Amino acid sequence: MNISRRTLFRGAVGLSGAAMLTGCSGFTGGGGGSDSGGGDTLSMVSWGQDSEQSAFKKLVQKYQESSGVTVDLRFVPFAEMFTTIDAQLQDGSAPDIFRVDYTSLASYSSADQLLDLSDQMDDDLKNDLIPAFMEAVSLDGRPYGVPHQTDTTATVYRPDLLRQAGITSVPDSLENAWTWEEFNEVLTKLKGSLSGDVAPYSYQWQKAGAYRWLNWLFQANGRLLSDDLKSAAIDSDAGRRALTTTKALFENKVVPSNSSPKSGVYSSDAFVGGKTAMAALGNFTIPELNTAVGSRFEWQATYHPQDVRAASDLGGNALVINKATDKADQAGEFLRFMMEAENQKAFCEETIELPTRRSVAEGKLNLSVRPDLAPVFTAQATTLKPEDVAQVTIPGFSQINTELQEQLEQCFVGGRSVDDALKGIADRVNQIVSA
Repeated sequence: MNISRRTLFRGAVGLSGAAMLTGCSGFTGGGGGSDSGGGDTLSMVSWGQDSEQSAFKKLVQKYQESSGVTVDLRFVPFAEMFTTIDAQLQDGSAPDIFRVDYTSLASYSSADQLLDLSDQMDDDLKNDLIPAFMEAVSLDGRPYGVPHQTDTTATVYRPDLLRQAGITSVPDSLENAWTWEEFNEVLTKLKGSLSGDVAPYSYQWQKAGAYRWLNWLFQANGRLLSDDLKSAAIDSDAGRRALTTTKALFENKVVPSNSSPKSGVYSSDAFVGGKTAMAALGNFTIPELNTAVGSRFEWQATYHPQDVRAASDLGGNALVINKATDKADQAGEFLRFMMEAENQKAFCEETIELPTRRSVAEGKLNLSVRPDLAPVFTAQATTLKPEDVAQVTIPGFSQINTELQEQLEQCFVGGRSVDDALKGIADRVNQIVSA
């Protein structure tokens, strides 16, 4: 079983445009083209697992009944989504509305392909959005989408294995989260208690998730990019502390040796398979974990360890409007409807995702699976800072993510020194941001 983030990076999709176009029958857009469906029809395209498709369909039906506007909602596999959207934006047949992950949004807004929503977002929505997610959809201070939902990771654990190691207290709030030093003590105790090939911990930085390593950098109060986002800032004392600390996880053998960034063994696989006592996993894995683990063992969630500060990783997706649409006002009205507090709450509860509106995040979120875990993941998501988000939503971030994967792999298991890895990341980042 491979449980991975629904919102992968566009750069990780390694298929040709021709293959995408021939594999997506029925994927036609609006945007003023011949398939737009008339003046009272909006076209929208998204990907989505079953629960997401169900939630989208329910809200679209609700909107149609209240507005009289038809929404032609179509779903495609994620692997087909963006190559096809790119081609359709070029030929003028893209849909009026589409879904995009935050780390890819800037590639469209910087190419002037998305509608500026400054005049489409009312004050009630703007003032209620968590600042980090407003940053996630913005370019040069102007919003080019609405932050529909988010997801993030927290630390899941097996209480039975922690008790066996003499660990009886687990943080019950962000304020009480383990420090890096305390977390290292927990890992050491677990290592001394666990038998066979069970490791204390695994982290979800495999493949396209390599960027999640930045949690450690941000916890150390470091930066990937300079304040103006125009040069690398990772080759620093904070960068060295973060990379030294994570490299030590492999050196001290407290994580599986096959859980490195380029490994095909995901953190979720190891935890479900009983190979780790703890793991950094996303709220989006909760349904799969719940089913896969079943009654074999109990599992709970707590907060990520913290150093100078708390941090988390940016996940989730925005809804955006094609700039070429001739139905900007109708599309804007639909996006505002999707972002209404009660609608965002309903979507997140069914899909096991997290809200971006303060009023929803601060209320009770009754997730359809393991609602007891909602407070942990929701609180962890609040540790995202706008300045963190700005660094992972620049145009070309997928290239940086690929470089992180390569350099972290070489540092963790390939013998590369911390200093050389930091320099390698910095040099490549400088090339990418200056291109």
